[in-house]
This record gives sequence, C-alpha cells and structure tokens, in this order.
Amino acid sequence: MRAAAAAEARAERVNSQRPQVAVVIGERLARYGFPEGHPFGPDRHGAFLREFDRQGLRSRVTLLDPVEATRADLELFHEPTYLDFVRERSESGVGSLDGGDTPAYRGVYEAAACVVGASLAAMEWILVRPQRRAFVPIAGLHHAGRAQAAGFCVFNDCGVVIQALRRRHGLERVAYVDIDAHHGDGVFYAFQDDPGVIIADLHECGRSLYPGTGAAEEQGRGAAAGTKLNVPLEAGAGPAEFAAVWPRMVAHLEHFAPQFVILQCGADSVAGDPLTHLQLTSACHAQAARELAALADRHCEGRLLALGGGGYDRGNLAQAWTAVVQALGAT
Repeated sequence: MRAAAAAEARAERVNSQRPQVAVVIGERLARYGFPEGHPFGPDRHGAFLREFDRQGLRSRVTLLDPVEATRADLELFHEPTYLDFVRERSESGVGSLDGGDTPAYRGVYEAAACVVGASLAAMEWILVRPQRRAFVPIAGLHHAGRAQAAGFCVFNDCGVVIQALRRRHGLERVAYVDIDAHHGDGVFYAFQDDPGVIIADLHECGRSLYPGTGAAEEQGRGAAAGTKLNVPLEAGAGPAEFAAVWPRMVAHLEHFAPQFVILQCGADSVAGDPLTHLQLTSACHAQAARELAALADRHCEGRLLALGGGGYDRGNLAQAWTAVVQALGAT
C-alpha cells in the first residue's frame, strides 16, 4: 500500500509540473473568413481541426470556447469611430474595410470580435495559475491598426491582448514574437514608443512582400529604442537562415525578462504558401514554440499565448499549428 501511495504521489508531482495547454476552437471562431475564394477563407479553421483530431490532440489539451469581445475590450486598442465604421459595413455587407484586401460581409464585426474574445479568453485562462499555455488558430490579426483594417485583419487581437495585460493586469513587460512571413506592422507601429512591449519579428523582407515594412533599422523610438528587433529575411530563406537568426531573437527577449509571451506563428512562412516566398518548415515553428515555452518557464511562470496568424496553404497551416500545439506541451 505504501509503495502504491508513493507512486501516486510521484505521478501527481510529475503532472503538476507538466504544463497545461488549452486550444480555442469552435464554429463561432470559424466564421472569421472571407467569402468567394478569398485566401483567408472560413475553411482554415476546419483544416486545422482535422489534423488536430487526426493526431489525437483533442484528448491532450483543455478545450476553450470562443466568446465575443465586448466594445470595451475592443476599445483597449481600437478607436471608437473605427468600430462604428466596421459595425456599419458589417450590417450592410457591402464594400471594403480597407483598400480592397479585406472585404466587408454581413456579420464581419461579430466574427472579428469573436477572434479578439477568443484570444482574451485564452489569455485569462493562462493567467489563472502558472504553467499554462494556449493556442488560438484563427487569431494573430497583426496588420489591423488602431483606426483601420489591413491585410485581411479587421480587429488586432494581438494589440488588444497586449493592452489588456498592461492595463487590466498591470504587467510591465510583454514580449510579442512574430514569425509570420508578413511584418506585424499593426502591432509594431502601435507600440514602437512603448518600452514595455518587447518585439522580435522575423519576416520576409519588405522589398518582396506586403506590407513593405520592418527594416532591421526599426528598433523602437524614444524610451523604447532598442526594445524592438526586426529580422527581415530575403525571399527564399529557409531553415538554415532561420537557425542562423533565431538565437538572436531569443537573446533579445531574454535581455528584457518578459512577464508574458505572445507568439504569432503564421504558417505563411512555410515553403509552398501561395502568397509568400519564405521556405521555412513546421519544424521551425515547433522550435520557436518549444524555445519560447522554455523562456517563459524561466521568466514568467510558463505563460505563453500562441496565435495562428497567416497561412494560405491549408496543409501547411494544419502541420505548422499542430506542431506548435505539441511543442507547447500537448504530448
């Protein structure tokens, strides 16, 4: 009996040290996607979910339901007049929310607010206690600005989460890491003057890809100078180039000892994406998630939120995102 009790106690200690991983999925989250053959279609959620289930990951994680963000949540980052504009276009379903990349459709306001709500729900779940990590597949909408849509992104859930962590929870240092092929301009320029937001953004060089920003010389302004790291890669760069620059990104984050880590793990940086030119692999995404989880263990009780971001080859996003979920600890 004593041996059995001792074995049970050991198992409990092991389980208590193992990180808990949550994944936000649900039909409401899948509604964020544009119709009529748009690259960011509503089928992206299902493509991830099929591979997620094929690998048996559902039984290894905590499942969270998406919820719609409130107006107060959205106003943490976005201008009220912009929210009114999106609401009007959402009700009419006519026109564009930007120059043409991000079309309006009926219900787009609610769908975009659900992306933000899903990311906030995952953030709150993580904050409840140490060693919690989470992944939201349809999220990481890093191009939207405070007062405009851009690049398939209506509301910037990354920015809202950062603001919530700073304003509602009093965190002083939040790390934002972005390995999407596109520069996370909506996050970078919103916080380029804020020394409490540590950014490390790896992306395809702006000479060959939208939005054309994120030069290495852009390192933050004023009191925030040096807190931002842009790592542009030439078109065609692959795992070797990733391996060469990734340690510099980790060292940058280590220097500032963040209290919470956000990873935007867009799969459009994986070879074969129809819109981009990088040649990374899902193993790169797994490495990023695994090493950031270790960094989070060292500095912020394991607290890491991963957001799916871009990715327009359905097989690529399914493989890269499930690799991230596994690397976060769902094994």
